Amino acid sequence: MAAPTLHLTGDETADRVLSEDPFALLLGMLLDQQYPMEHAFRGPAKILDRFGTLDPAKVAAADPEEFAALCATPPAVHRFPGSMATRIQAVAAAVVDTYDGDTARLWTEAATGADLVARVMALPGFGKQKAQIFTALLAKQLGVRPEGWERAVGDYSLEGHRSVADVVDESSLARVRAFKKEKKAAARAAST
Repeated sequence: MAAPTLHLTGDETADRVLSEDPFALLLGMLLDQQYPMEHAFRGPAKILDRFGTLDPAKVAAADPEEFAALCATPPAVHRFPGSMATRIQAVAAAVVDTYDGDTARLWTEAATGADLVARVMALPGFGKQKAQIFTALLAKQLGVRPEGWERAVGDYSLEGHRSVADVVDESSLARVRAFKKEKKAAARAAST
């Protein structure tokens, strides 16, 4: 049975790369900071197109300057392509060192939802919130639901449009964006 097709980017090719390659999905989540969500998740397809592979071992072993240049080539993989290139290679190295290059082991071997969140948090560039969102994305869209995942991800398990875990089309992307904007406005109002 084929894996479900994700619809996170508005670009069929980029969504197919995310759907077919667990490392691509992990990288998309890594890139989803200080950058529009759909552009972040298009980054792995750009890397694949330019580098020719998303094999974590090859990405980790790439010359850092050449890899950074590849990430900075317009359209860049991120608004901070140099620092993100370094993080991408660090995540690739962690996947190679910890999971023998098999990204899916990150979740297929997780004993519980809390274990999965902890495994993701152990990767470079993944804090608690990003790990919770990624776990919710796996659960809601790919059916990866280790025991206790809802508790481990908190409000990201709820119905609604809170994060990329809830994006399935253009309309849901707009609703997630509106939710995030409301949360930021509320946070600003609370701090004044």
